[in-house]
Amino acid sequence: MKAPGFGTLLRGFRDRCDADLTGMVATARRAPGLRREELALLAGVSVDYVVQLEQGRAARPSAPVVAALSRA
Repeated sequence: MKAPGFGTLLRGFRDRCDADLTGMVATARRAPGLRREELALLAGVSVDYVVQLEQGRAARPSAPVVAALSRA
């Protein structure tokens, strides 16, 4: 069985994250977890880059980007 890619892991972590604990304003949500825009804001990266990572189009993020995403 192939290990999940970084994008799959990122999406899973984003879905399980509680927006209230990150300091984001709780609004009505169709899906649980952080929105891509909120994750990008917290991590200091662009929303487009988060989308590319989740879709597997940016396969090798740098160590500082991975660290920023994990802190967010």
